[in-house]
Amino acid sequence: MKIAIICYPTHGGSGVVATELGVNLAKRGHEIHFISYSSPFRLQGFQQNVYYHEVNVSAYPLFKYPPYDLSLATKIIEIVREYELDIVHAHYAIPHAISAYLAKQILHGKGPKTITTLHGTDITLVGKDASFYEAVKFSIENSDGVTAVSKYLTDRTQKEFSIKNSIKTIYNFVDTNKFNGIVSNCDTRQFKPNNEKLLIHASNFRKVKRLTDVINIFANVQKVVPSRLLLIGEGPERQAAHDLAVELGVHKDVLFLGTQDYIENLLGCADVFLLPSSEESFGLAALEAMSSETPVVGSNAGGIPEVVDHNINGFLHDVGDVKSMADSVIDLLTNDGMLNDFKKEARKAAVEKFDSHIVVPEYEKYYHDVLTF
Repeated sequence: MKIAIICYPTHGGSGVVATELGVNLAKRGHEIHFISYSSPFRLQGFQQNVYYHEVNVSAYPLFKYPPYDLSLATKIIEIVREYELDIVHAHYAIPHAISAYLAKQILHGKGPKTITTLHGTDITLVGKDASFYEAVKFSIENSDGVTAVSKYLTDRTQKEFSIKNSIKTIYNFVDTNKFNGIVSNCDTRQFKPNNEKLLIHASNFRKVKRLTDVINIFANVQKVVPSRLLLIGEGPERQAAHDLAVELGVHKDVLFLGTQDYIENLLGCADVFLLPSSEESFGLAALEAMSSETPVVGSNAGGIPEVVDHNINGFLHDVGDVKSMADSVIDLLTNDGMLNDFKKEARKAAVEKFDSHIVVPEYEKYYHDVLTF
């Protein structure tokens, strides 16, 4: 098949999954066309059967904000005509699915089938905004196929938007060969010179990630277990987290590593991954940690319980229950047998349920179903 994938090129989960999906489909012989305003960060090096098309947005004085959605629709039309695409797969409802719909209308409905994958914040954050609600609902109802990355997100979308058409749940996935727990590229002595335990958190540092909870959990753990904390990412809550670490007297043991393109080299170095989010539609960072043999301690919000099995490969508690999360981390760090068992179970779940070789064919089959419907 000839498939266009429209996504954000940034470090967020939707861009990661969209890029990895395209790369995996290309390896399976399909022709993949990425369309975005810059090259996706996970699209590294030459990839056979992969094309990248940049969306150029002109900034005319008349426009207060450049109309990216119109430029994207125009680029989709251009690629459809040149390459005779079968599928346009939009990751994120706004503006990607809307632009795909507009392109199809301009092509008088004769263009390729359009599929929209919902990743979370397009529903839980953007979709709740009154100025976007109707556009999100319209884009979902007018796609030829719709998928969501968890059962939680599927159910929430159908409920909040009163969606009548079917939404298929296809979970996020991980390359378990890349996220394998091998730490040869990570000199842990740089992070824990006195053989401390190592905690890790990775996100975009938005308020929903509850970064200050991460700091509070770590401060409670450090009272009992000598440890250090790695924070990967950038975002609006970084300063508040730093200030709290200073206030609690743990800032010297909190390492802000910034944005990292090769996070697989870091996840396996840690003992526990922290994810106390107030909202997660899936928890891709948690899955990547699990694949790296790093168990997860976090909240039971949203789709996280579909990824992390409580008391088997991690511990999940109510949002904001910092004490219970810290206690669970301490339990793991002070019991080598338990920690090793959780590490093995985390890796097992990633390999048996969420490996790319399992999930990517589900997308492939869904494409065929949509094309033949």
